[in-house]
Amino acid sequence: MNSITGKTIKIFFTVAIMSFVLCSCKKEEASSYEWKTIEVTATAYNSMAYQTSSNPHITAFGDSLKPGLKYIAVSRDLLKNGLDHNTLVKIEGLNGTYLVKDKMNIRFRNKIDLYMGTDVKAAKNWGRRKVNISYRVEKETKKQSSLNK
Repeated sequence: MNSITGKTIKIFFTVAIMSFVLCSCKKEEASSYEWKTIEVTATAYNSMAYQTSSNPHITAFGDSLKPGLKYIAVSRDLLKNGLDHNTLVKIEGLNGTYLVKDKMNIRFRNKIDLYMGTDVKAAKNWGRRKVNISYRVEKETKKQSSLNK
């Protein structure tokens, strides 16, 4: 009877320790990001050679574009503000989350381009508008903050 009780206690403590470790990791991961919101000019683009390059399905980051997926291109000044490759972005008025998969010509500032596959009509209907976007960035730690000063 004592050996069963001993095994039960070992199993209980093992499960308790594993649960603590797993819960601690998730809390730290969830709290290591924050969402920043800015206003940008938003236009739309398509996978068409006359709008992009001779290989319109490959982005400036080297990713392959696939119609139907929620991707955006960002102006290069926004890259410096944390809107890096594969950053998650929410766009005011649109459902879902988009990924930064492309970067725009250096002449553009404070601008995003919504990827609309080959649907040129949808891109034209979108037009040009000011929107608020929220994007996910890593929280700056106290150590990082002191290094940036």
